[in-house]
Amino acid sequence: MLEVRPLGIEGLLEIIPKRHGDARGYFTETWNAARFAEAGLELAFVQDNHSYSAAAGVVRGLHYQLPPRAQDKLLRVVRGSVLDVAVDIRRSSPTFGKWVALEVSAEKGNQILVPKGFAHGFMTLVPHTEVLYKVTDTYSPEHDRSIRFDDPAISIEWPPPAGGFQLSDKDLKAPLLAAAEVFA
Repeated sequence: MLEVRPLGIEGLLEIIPKRHGDARGYFTETWNAARFAEAGLELAFVQDNHSYSAAAGVVRGLHYQLPPRAQDKLLRVVRGSVLDVAVDIRRSSPTFGKWVALEVSAEKGNQILVPKGFAHGFMTLVPHTEVLYKVTDTYSPEHDRSIRFDDPAISIEWPPPAGGFQLSDKDLKAPLLAAAEVFA
């Protein structure tokens, strides 16, 4: 069983797999191609990624790959929690430049499906957070792009972390949306 909730911008979905619990804990199917297809989500994932962040306030993103190597992403948290953000970067979309944020956590067991045409990132809300995500294409450096996490034209409402934001050099040097190469 799979609950699918739209997140306000076409294509962005919260996925909530059913947990079967007892005194020992719980069991859940986080990915089942047949169940996702029944929900209208036919995806061919080809790579799994795992990230670990030691501190709260780690920001990873906003990342995406351009066509023909664009990726759909299905993300979940196995330890800790993140504020997950997706920004519509499809110029032809009525929601171009708009964003959605969702808390994804190990405790909730929820997931977010971020389709092609969105820049994606997350910020860890607690230390020792581990994120797993599936993608529909492998990493391609030639198609890899990013946008500044704090672009004032997008105005993402990141919660201010006690120790400040922690970003990679690549993410600190990312262009603003106005200068980024995006989807048509």
